[in-house]
Amino acid sequence: MAIQALLFDVFGTLTDWRTSIAREAKAILGPLGHALDWLAFADAWRNEYQPAMEEVRSGKIPFSKLDLLHRRNLEHILPRFNVSGLDEPTMQHLNKAWHRLDGWRDSAPGLQRLHRKFLIAPVSNGNISLMANIARRNDFPWDAILGSEIAGDYKPKPRVYLASCAAFDLAPGECMMVAAHSNDLKHAAACGLQTAHIARSNEHGPGKGEPAPKVPVDCKATSLEDLAAQLGV
Repeated sequence: MAIQALLFDVFGTLTDWRTSIAREAKAILGPLGHALDWLAFADAWRNEYQPAMEEVRSGKIPFSKLDLLHRRNLEHILPRFNVSGLDEPTMQHLNKAWHRLDGWRDSAPGLQRLHRKFLIAPVSNGNISLMANIARRNDFPWDAILGSEIAGDYKPKPRVYLASCAAFDLAPGECMMVAAHSNDLKHAAACGLQTAHIARSNEHGPGKGEPAPKVPVDCKATSLEDLAAQLGV
């Protein structure tokens, strides 16, 4: 089937969350006298991400927006870094660091190019306000914001992919999931979507990412610009 829409993972695929969170944490906590390994702090916070969402996916807790899960995870990790006594405005500002992520260099120009031919939308575990703020910061030209909040669940549950296709009134085969994570693409493909892998070799630090897919995909690209060229834009 001809592709009509491209659906994007955001954390890691379009944004450099690790460097961004380290920068934000340093800017907020540094002036308060804290001297941490800022990249280790970013990694620790991110490492709580999947376990928190699994509580929702498993039915242990009701669906909660990612902002709420990030806040709970933040409260879990601060004691590990000997950070305590932050007032509520500081906690809220630090938690919103995820709204201030920087895109990879190719993300905005690549999305703008792909937007000429396809409907484009994030299919992220991030909530709508989080995705909107990242988009405004980075000039991501979304046609809609889809993903976890409209599905009421978290990837890789099938309903997240299928609800996103349905929002555009498209069959799964008319949509392509674009991600830097093979597990995301594997589950999207199982739902009938076409798939494209974007190499992000340094997502988790130098050489700590996926330079190539670990599962069969329809396209594999080195950047969004490369993907656009492959898709004839």
